[in-house]
Amino acid sequence: MHIPDDQWIRATDFTPSCYIGQSSALCLELPSDHQLPNFRENFAYYKESEERYILETGSSFSSNMDLVPILGPPPGITLPFYILFKINSLVQNGCLAGPTLDASFYRLVDPRRMNIAFIEYALEKLYHLKECCHEPSRWLSEQYRKYITSRHPPKSPVISLDSGLVYVRRVQITPSKVYFCGPEINVSNRVLRNFHEDIDNFLRVSFVDEELDKLYSTDLSPRASSGNEDRRTGIYKRILSILRNGIVIGDKKFEFLAFSSSQLRENSMWMFASRNGRNAGDIRKWMGIFCQIRNVAKYAARLGQSFGSSTETLSVDKHEIEIIPDVEVVQDGVKYVFSDGIGKISSEFAKKVALKCSCKGHTPSAFQIRYGGYKGVVAVDPTSSVKLSLRKSMSKYESENTKLDVLAYTKFQPCFLNRQLITLLSTLGVEDYVFEKKQKEAVEQLDAILTDPLRAQEALDLMSPGENTNVLKEILMCGYRPDSEPFLSMMLQTFRASKLLELRTKTRIFIPDGRAMMGCLDETRTLEYGQVFVQFSSNKLRQLHNDFSMCSSSGSDQRFVLKGKIVVAKNPCLHPGDVRVLMAVNVSALHHMVDCVVFPQKGFRPHPNECSGSDLDGDIYFVCWDPELLPPRQIQPMDYSPAQSLLLDHEVTIEEVQEYFTNYIVNDSLGIIANAHTAFADKEPTKAMSKPCMELAKLFSIAVDFPKTGVPAEIPNELHVKEYPDFMEKPDKPTYISDNVIGKLFREVKDITPNTSYFKSFTAEVAMQSYDSDMEVDGFEDFIDDAVYYKGNYDYKLGNMMDYYGIKTEAEILSGNIMRMGKSFTKRRDAEAITMAVKSLRKEARAWFNEKGSDLDSEAEDVYAKAAAWYHVTYHYSYWGTYNEGMNRDHFLSFPWCVYDKLVHIKKEKARKRMALSSLEHRFRRGMRLS
Repeated sequence: MHIPDDQWIRATDFTPSCYIGQSSALCLELPSDHQLPNFRENFAYYKESEERYILETGSSFSSNMDLVPILGPPPGITLPFYILFKINSLVQNGCLAGPTLDASFYRLVDPRRMNIAFIEYALEKLYHLKECCHEPSRWLSEQYRKYITSRHPPKSPVISLDSGLVYVRRVQITPSKVYFCGPEINVSNRVLRNFHEDIDNFLRVSFVDEELDKLYSTDLSPRASSGNEDRRTGIYKRILSILRNGIVIGDKKFEFLAFSSSQLRENSMWMFASRNGRNAGDIRKWMGIFCQIRNVAKYAARLGQSFGSSTETLSVDKHEIEIIPDVEVVQDGVKYVFSDGIGKISSEFAKKVALKCSCKGHTPSAFQIRYGGYKGVVAVDPTSSVKLSLRKSMSKYESENTKLDVLAYTKFQPCFLNRQLITLLSTLGVEDYVFEKKQKEAVEQLDAILTDPLRAQEALDLMSPGENTNVLKEILMCGYRPDSEPFLSMMLQTFRASKLLELRTKTRIFIPDGRAMMGCLDETRTLEYGQVFVQFSSNKLRQLHNDFSMCSSSGSDQRFVLKGKIVVAKNPCLHPGDVRVLMAVNVSALHHMVDCVVFPQKGFRPHPNECSGSDLDGDIYFVCWDPELLPPRQIQPMDYSPAQSLLLDHEVTIEEVQEYFTNYIVNDSLGIIANAHTAFADKEPTKAMSKPCMELAKLFSIAVDFPKTGVPAEIPNELHVKEYPDFMEKPDKPTYISDNVIGKLFREVKDITPNTSYFKSFTAEVAMQSYDSDMEVDGFEDFIDDAVYYKGNYDYKLGNMMDYYGIKTEAEILSGNIMRMGKSFTKRRDAEAITMAVKSLRKEARAWFNEKGSDLDSEAEDVYAKAAAWYHVTYHYSYWGTYNEGMNRDHFLSFPWCVYDKLVHIKKEKARKRMALSSLEHRFRRGMRLS
């Protein structure tokens, strides 16, 4: 009997004792008299094996029958929580077989009986073996014997984290199983900092599908169900049950705490394990007073405000702030707040905050902040003597917290087109050839960086400013070519590959004449409606279009004030009216505002509100002054007045927040609407002006506001996509070749996107060819033994991090240009933590370098000889393949570049001596000829 796809309903584990969830393999028995399905087609990603298998009756090994598999030690043995968590993680990830864990195994991982360093190293090694250990007790005993007889203690898998980072455990829950992850590195937040002694009692929990993909709304509530039947599946009930009842791991019971807005979008939240004197309710009370909020969605959002990743700066007493009035206008019965989400900070205090944010040599013009129950942006006001001037629109709830936390600040940020912007600009009359030309220029620049040192430096400066870029620029400037130095070459190839991949999958085209900028308010009331002030910083002045006017401000750090028409938009943007053409003007009273777009406080409607219904609480705007991208026409912006919030007649309960979380997954339609808009805009003759696209733009606005209003966006059947353009790359759906601009751009780059596996790896042969004897300094041999030890330690930690995040190459994790990562992670959520973790590892390596450890060290120690030793044990062919033995890892190259300043000095010094010698020889020969 054929059942249509939309009538299948997802189920949870229906077997006794949840056997499906406890199993690592499934055996399907098929009737011999039926025609067999095409296994290769239906199971395309599964390896085929024709070996003989023997079925043996298994036994239930999970100690918890609600969430499986979760194990506990046998009676009489107690293990610390962190050891038990790790063992569960190993079983759930197929590194250990649950039924083989007997009492002798648990005794071998008991820190009261065994050296804790041995236990931690062995369990970490088990994870990275990438195969199941069926005799764990024997294996552990052998490992411990090796550690006892080894000269060096086992390497610690833990990276010494910078301040602002924490280790947190995570649990992923699927419809039938549970997976323990970590502890993994997270950027800290206000709550974790205040309750740092309880860090082991915090747990991040995510709800995902069996393949670790995001759950779809139809998994929880099928579309096809009729009105009189229960519209909630077993998965919905499973999620709500876990939120209500918590998760038990060993002697800890984790209970629902709260979730941030970004966590809500990812179906993720925080749990906390109560202890004597503290529970989840106590933490929520500490966060603030929320009882006056009578809308569940808004209440949940305010709880989550304290969980945004942030940097703690300074305390500001209540008497050191002032409350200033908002700038408001009522137009046609609608109240617009021009100052929505923005206040001021004094110049003096901004300098102190900048130091806490590690801003070296400059003070940002504005900071995105959290202070007590306030959220938004504070921009520098040179005329103010009050530390913080805050507005009512920034106040979300009452709180006694007086720490100022910074989430972001104004800085140089490159500008890129994307599919939504291209769709809208094309709809408004920008010709296809303009986008094709921009993409061609971007590809040519990416190609040039592999061979041309100057083009490589320029591309890195403009597209990817930051610490990594500075290292690569220094290597280029000391004489290395992009195609000859292996570390430099692999980093540049990965940079190029990631940008090409973004071109293919997102049509993300770099625009040199543009920036991504935080929005701010003109506190001087100089700007008129239709005007903006834009001043941007630059490492070097590019040749700008002749018909565009700029004036350079004074000072050595190059800053440029724009004058003329510019395009301003805010992602995501679906309505053609979201793209605004405004006039950039020079206002001397605003010259302290750099790398932000300053909007007027005059007019009948705020420009930020015209751009996708945005405000000034930290939103980042697309700002472009390329005349070729100015649209020939504009249309009226959409009305972004939010739907009426649903108010309760009682205080919001935590049970209502839990139900709201589960209902959010049911009503989460942002991605569906955005994809439908892209597809309809490609197919309809009037593009984004078409009726389906205009309706989808309205629905998108409702869906965006859902986390604040609780009002869902209902998508009618006629707005569901039946056929997709080829550039959306949906092989399992009906597809057509797109004739529009995004289709053309896609096919231009489709076949030039390289795969990371193509990159030349550092083989023994490459090592022999590329070793630079310039890096040898007198006495470097004395430091070889220490260098080998530290290189092994560094590679072990870096390789572990790569394995954990599912990142294939060293260059990807170092540069942040990650092409692909494990399904448990997303670039949006985890990229910042990964970047900061790598930074912490480099800092730890520099601390090893600066140690005064051996007898050879003295006050006059030759740091260059030590750096040369680090280079030698990494690059010399005799050391190739001697690290990470048995772990099937590449030979890593980044270790010596942790002290790149020393290596660059050695290289420059050798070049200087050669030049001096050459000059001396030249003078000598000339003298001989004259004589």
